[in-house]
Amino acid sequence: MLTIHGTCPDSRDKLRPGTLGTEGAFPDDIVWIDLLNPTPEEDKRVERHLGISIPTREEMHDLEPSEIIYTENGARYMTARVICQSDTIVPVLADVTFILTDKALVTVRYDEPGAFTIFLNRATKPGGCGQQPEAVLDGLIEAIVDRAAEVLRGVGDKIDIASRRVFAGRGQDVERGGVYQLVIQKIGQYEHIISNVRESMVSVERVLLFLSANYTRPKKAQTGFSAEWRSAVRDVQAIEEHAAFLSNKLQFMMDATLGLVSIEQNKIIKLFSVVSVALMPPTLIASIYGMNFKTMPELEWQWGYPLAIGLMILFAVLPYLFFRWKKWL
Repeated sequence: MLTIHGTCPDSRDKLRPGTLGTEGAFPDDIVWIDLLNPTPEEDKRVERHLGISIPTREEMHDLEPSEIIYTENGARYMTARVICQSDTIVPVLADVTFILTDKALVTVRYDEPGAFTIFLNRATKPGGCGQQPEAVLDGLIEAIVDRAAEVLRGVGDKIDIASRRVFAGRGQDVERGGVYQLVIQKIGQYEHIISNVRESMVSVERVLLFLSANYTRPKKAQTGFSAEWRSAVRDVQAIEEHAAFLSNKLQFMMDATLGLVSIEQNKIIKLFSVVSVALMPPTLIASIYGMNFKTMPELEWQWGYPLAIGLMILFAVLPYLFFRWKKWL
């Protein structure tokens, strides 16, 4: 799908969504061309209009690290990984290519990250976006960074809830395979989201560093965006530090959860050991009087059977009382 956005005559700080017919020419005021799951025909139309090459989905996915950011025929090609489907259990990273030219910004994507929806809602309102390709790129990157920060904040809140469940849980939950198993599964899901956010921010940071170091303001542009991009770099680095903090917190939760599980399992093993020791004397007595020797004086005793039963009960109770006195039970 090919979507165009042009300047708005009644305002200098918002975009105007437009439509383009099958064979219609691109208007002169277009500053942003968004390609979502584009067809080969749509790619060719944009290539003819701007004199650039649009990468295919396979080319975007198979890019070498040295080819993620490059300049060709005066156009800057930048591919970033943007977090997508963050509201699901397992979010994914979507490859998005930004092509910055003097005429317009072109975005090529094969998924629908939430950051694009956020930016579209913002850019069509007064004060939402400037009417330059660089302003659109700056706004998109800002929306991507804001979305990543929002995702991390949500994960942080969920981690706090899981932490309370871990340290307020009861030992019986281990025996039932309850809360600890669920928490470990959640920790894995949260770590996956955090790692995706960090990977996304690393790619966005590379784009921002490239723009800050290699961007030259076009003659028609009234202001530059180097300062905004340098500020965005600091925001990205702050998000990366927050992601590292949450990752360390998850590691602590994992260690604490496994430690609590181990403690509860040791209690169960200790109980089995104590029971085994307590039953050893009665077992010894029963074994002795279960031997089939012909000459055993106790076999002729009238009270031999009650005495054996009493001894077994006595030697089962005495270890139990001893263990309780030692506070081993």
